[in-house]
Amino acid sequence: MKLLIKLALAALIANAAWRVGSVYASHYKFVDSVQAATQFRAGKSDEQVRQQIVNLASQFDIPVTEDSLELRTAEYHTIVDGAYRRVIELAPGFKYSWPFNFHVDTFSNTP
Repeated sequence: MKLLIKLALAALIANAAWRVGSVYASHYKFVDSVQAATQFRAGKSDEQVRQQIVNLASQFDIPVTEDSLELRTAEYHTIVDGAYRRVIELAPGFKYSWPFNFHVDTFSNTP
């Protein structure tokens, strides 16, 4: 009986780690895509880049809207700041709203 409890606890911990790890993997892929989009913007306006970031967010199932993004351009730098929350089910019946923040500061050779 003791072994079954230990196995169940290990399974719960492994499940929670898998779910959190999957969400973090999506977050980091999204941030890398935002960095690439801002670095290679090739003369796109800030609004076009903002829309591209929102499209990337929908591809990675990230709850980011145009209102939750702050996009600034300073000479050759493009700076994007944002935050969102994802609800992760850590265990059956136990959900947690996990906060995520991102900051991307890229340099490109075209303003």
